[in-house]
Amino acid sequence: MRRYSHLSVIAVFVLCLVVVCSGQTTSAKKSHVFHGKVEAVDPGGKTLRVNGEKVEGWMAAMTMDYKVDNPEVLKKLKAGDQIMATVYDDDPVLHNLQIMPVGGSKKR
Repeated sequence: MRRYSHLSVIAVFVLCLVVVCSGQTTSAKKSHVFHGKVEAVDPGGKTLRVNGEKVEGWMAAMTMDYKVDNPEVLKKLKAGDQIMATVYDDDPVLHNLQIMPVGGSKKR
């Protein structure tokens, strides 16, 4: 009987260790700042097509469709808008998306 109780304690310990370690992996994802230009908005699909700039350590510059963490922001976006968002490793979702203000003409 004693042997089974020791095995149960070890099994519970290993299970707890796995749960704790998996939780740390999710929260430890590195964040990056994403900049791009909206090419199309698809409210029905809850996605944006964005011509994104290179994000060092995350993704090369490319145009692709992205989901957003807050679909309400899609109501405010239009093609041509410059955006900034937070992205995380292994997560192709745009978080905390912001529309960048339109700047005046640059004079040299």
